[in-house]
Amino acid sequence: MTQHDLDVLDEIQRRVLWLATRIVDAANHDRATGDGVKVGGHQASSASLVTAMTALWFAHLDAEDRVAVKPHASPVFHAIQYLLGNLDRSYLPRLRARGGLQSYPSRTKDPDEVDFSTGSVGLGAAAPLFAAATRRYVDAHFGARPHSRFVALIGDAELDEGNIWEAVADPATTGLGNVMWLVDFNRQSLDRVVPGIRINQWRGQFEAAGWHVVEVKYGRRLAEAYARPGGEALRDWIDAMPNEQYQSLFGLTGPALRKQFLDGAPAGIDELIAHISDEDLGPLVTDLGGHDLSAMLDAYAQCDAVTDRPSVVFAYTVKGWGLPIAGNPRNHSALLSSEQVDTLRAAQGLTSETEWDRLDPASPAGIRAGARREALSRAPRERALGVTVPESTGVRATKPISTQEVFGRVLVDLARNREVGRYLVTTAPDVATSTNLAGFINKTGVFAPTEQRSWTEDRMLRWTESPAGQHIELGISEMNLFLLLGQLGLSWDLSGQPLLPVGTVYDPFVLRGLDAFLYGTYSGSRFVVAGTPSGITLAPEGGAHQSTITASVGLELPGVTFLEPAYAASLDWLLCDALGQIAGGSAPAATAAPTEDGAYYFRLSTRPLDQAPFEAARARLGDAVLRRQVVAGAYRLVDAHQAYPHLVDAPVVQLAASGAVLPEVLAAAAELADEGVPGIVGWLDRAAELGLRLAVASSSPVTHV
Repeated sequence: MTQHDLDVLDEIQRRVLWLATRIVDAANHDRATGDGVKVGGHQASSASLVTAMTALWFAHLDAEDRVAVKPHASPVFHAIQYLLGNLDRSYLPRLRARGGLQSYPSRTKDPDEVDFSTGSVGLGAAAPLFAAATRRYVDAHFGARPHSRFVALIGDAELDEGNIWEAVADPATTGLGNVMWLVDFNRQSLDRVVPGIRINQWRGQFEAAGWHVVEVKYGRRLAEAYARPGGEALRDWIDAMPNEQYQSLFGLTGPALRKQFLDGAPAGIDELIAHISDEDLGPLVTDLGGHDLSAMLDAYAQCDAVTDRPSVVFAYTVKGWGLPIAGNPRNHSALLSSEQVDTLRAAQGLTSETEWDRLDPASPAGIRAGARREALSRAPRERALGVTVPESTGVRATKPISTQEVFGRVLVDLARNREVGRYLVTTAPDVATSTNLAGFINKTGVFAPTEQRSWTEDRMLRWTESPAGQHIELGISEMNLFLLLGQLGLSWDLSGQPLLPVGTVYDPFVLRGLDAFLYGTYSGSRFVVAGTPSGITLAPEGGAHQSTITASVGLELPGVTFLEPAYAASLDWLLCDALGQIAGGSAPAATAAPTEDGAYYFRLSTRPLDQAPFEAARARLGDAVLRRQVVAGAYRLVDAHQAYPHLVDAPVVQLAASGAVLPEVLAAAAELADEGVPGIVGWLDRAAELGLRLAVASSSPVTHV
């Protein structure tokens, strides 16, 4: 890239910095809040990524690339989208306003196109990794899609999140050469300065996981200074200087900066910098690589050249770059004063009338912005799969059977369906066999990027690993399960191929992955997850395996339809309906429930139940009526008026239940009848937002209504 090009990019990044800063300022100083409470925003944390993001969008990315932007850099993202012409000007003063720009990038709520929601730190960083794993699966099964790079821009303090390292270590994410993480190493978090020693630890952890590591530590000025006589000693001192001391330099100028820089320095350093004026010393010693456009573009090119493993770039930056609060230990949520904003505006050559203007389209910067808009434009994606999922697989049971066993049978039957089976993909965190996915795995195999030789002869489970496999096995990490399910459920957008994702997990451990579960549904992902075994039916295995609150989780999570069927046919109908909704609608209009976005959470059991009561209701109502009621959410299993005609004039008690406790509910109804009180047993297979949130206490087998 020529110096002219770099000068153009520098002009653009200065405008990006201004707009990002002003977006936050307008939200706090221009907009009436009604109560005077600060709206908030992160001017300093945004500023540290201005160079890296300008280099990405205005010189590096292609249309098919997907990027997760760290939460606090959302103003920079929106400023870039505005300069590219992808965001209307009216949104700029509406950060954190109802219907305006979101606090943090959101796929479902922001007006411009966001690839990954990143509000929950750590999860948005890992999402592109699992999106790349999804792309690898899609390419293997449906043919190679246009090449995409999956990029995550991560705050250095985000690396404190444990889910980051769970994702890095999982075998399912190894060898993804189209992944690049960029760590904004500004050495500041909310409350503290990050100790400098951490980067050595992090580098070792990434390298141990097989990642390619790039450090962008110095800018052009420092690189040139190091090349001069005595430069090695200068470099050694800057490398050895504690982060806390280095950060303090950004708030100083003149002799005070020189004194602070030399505090603790070895002999001779003062002589090395004696010829450098006070005016030039600050820009020299604080010249970090993360704010050098050429250095950042070179780092991106290095990552592109490594195609057999993921890459991570540690970009040394300063929090608050280009702002008067740069490097201040308390700048995380600090806001520039009106006077400071006025000074920054004037430095840009702008006025209050022109401050929101885009780049002049006839200028070199405006021409580049226009060209980049064209280069990054994307065609719309189709979410519907375009296949018809059958209403039922016709599963039948003549003896007591558990819903967990039926679940496995239904999946195997669907895998045999030529139209539907190829789109099914299952995943589990090392519990595939114990959650009844063994039949599906025997039928379809385990996914691996390359053919793997099998060294075991197991007739019960044929663990064949190949690119044709349709089960993705994970390590023991429920976070990774829900992160992968979330990306599989967004494959229609991020990889141009809709899928039918199904995951299984021990139900008590849904809570371990709850944050990632919510992240997936908040992002608009659609998938099925089966928590099994559930409830108190695992009592013989001890208290640690009893999930008594996960039913409440399923009811309360937005974007989740919670289902807890008890009988084989009802589970068959509900699972087929859920997959049909994900596929884009499958059932005829007369019987289909309203199309619902989000996930379907099935809570299943290992307790075998007698199917006779359901078959009796089936004979009484007929399949069409009963299925419609089951899919709608509830049906009448025992009708007191028919079952106890001699009690027709007695008061009726309604018994409503869900799950594997139905035998106790039926027994309670019979006991009431013996006492002259008829009971109507309502079986709740599904709880969803169908006009009214229907909540049933999972810890109580009988609910009196």
